[in-house]
Parts: sequence; structure tokens; C-alpha cells
Amino acid sequence: MRQKVAVLTGAGISAESGLNTFRDSDGLWEGYDINDVATPEAWHRNPKLVQHFYNLRRKAVLEAEPNAAHRALVRLEEKYDVTIVTQNIDDLHERAGSSDIIHLHGIITKSQSDVNPNLTYPIEGWELKMGEKCELGSQLRPHVVWFGEAVPMIEKAAEACLKADIFLIIGTSLVVYPAAGLVSYVPAQARKILVDPKAPPVSGISNLEVIAEKASTGVPRAVNSLCL
Repeated sequence: MRQKVAVLTGAGISAESGLNTFRDSDGLWEGYDINDVATPEAWHRNPKLVQHFYNLRRKAVLEAEPNAAHRALVRLEEKYDVTIVTQNIDDLHERAGSSDIIHLHGIITKSQSDVNPNLTYPIEGWELKMGEKCELGSQLRPHVVWFGEAVPMIEKAAEACLKADIFLIIGTSLVVYPAAGLVSYVPAQARKILVDPKAPPVSGISNLEVIAEKASTGVPRAVNSLCL
């Protein structure tokens, strides 16, 4: 029976594909205050602004390409049962070829109903327009979990972590909850590898190895060691 690998990825893995990390140190995202573009209140207050913001983010995602870190994770599937839990809203893991991906915060290449988040639709191209509606007649919005909204995939992600023999943490600071809490579900005896050039001091995590490198070099290194 193949060992199970759970992988938690954050903004750091996509940064090398040209996608800016979610928040700068000043709290802005691409020059916008997150309270103006990433909350349900922002959507109800100014849906055109929010739609425009995510259209630009979607355009950037579609123009980006998976990097060596994304591709290295695909190689793990040759030897392990791999589940990727990503905090990112891009589709770079899918395009690299990974087969089992849990998107904690949604995926920007889909839209969802404004009244029923379970109604989702693929978006053709980069632009989701005002006036495009779901089957219930409600405006379509980005399929993204905003601040203040529930994270519906967290239980499925926790289940994957509970079963992990190996846990990889890539490009995330482990400070954004509920995703950061997933490490507490990983069995104590599981091997844990953190890949981040600015790896924060981490205490209380057993069997932790730190690779203080950027994702495009550190992840292939980790994968090579696991596939020996």
C-alpha cells in the first residue's frame, strides 16, 4: 500500500510564476485594500469594483505558467498517494498535472452564484461580466472564499492531513487560519518538510525538516529525497 503525502501550498509556490503574494506587508493586494475587494461587504457595496479586480487577477493567472515546484509535485504521484491542499486561487497545480487538489479558498477560473455558492461554473477566458447570471437569475461572482466567509473545504483538507505519512509545507507562513491549523491534524510520527526561504521559527512540530530555499529549488530537492 502506497504512503500518503499531504501537501499544503501557499502564495510562495506561485510567486515564482509571476503571481504576487496575496498580501503585501502594508496589507494591500495589488494596490487595493482587501476590505474593498475581498469581503462580502465589499461585493454588496461595489460589485463592479470587485468584479474588475478579480478579472485582472484571473487574467494574470491565465498568463502565468506552472514552475519547477508545481511540476516536481506531479512526480511524487509516481510513488505516493498525493493530495495537495492549496490556499491559492490559481489553477497552476492543475495545469502542471497534479490529480488530487483541494482548493481551500476557491479557484479563480470558476464563478459561483451570488445566492448559492454550491452553484459553480467554468469561466471562458479571463472576464466575468456584470449581468452574467446563474440558473437562479442571480449575478455570478468569483468562486473565491472572501474574508468573513466559511471555508467549506477545510474538513476535507483536515481528513487528508489526518491520513498523511508525509506532510509537505510549501511557501506559506503558517499564520493564516484556518489553513495554518491543518498541521495539528498531521500524525506526530509523520515526516514533515517545510520549504520556504524565510521559514519562520516553528516550535511544537515533531519530525520537522526545514529547507530554507525558494519553492522552485527546494521542492524538487524534497521530492528527489522522497523518491530515492
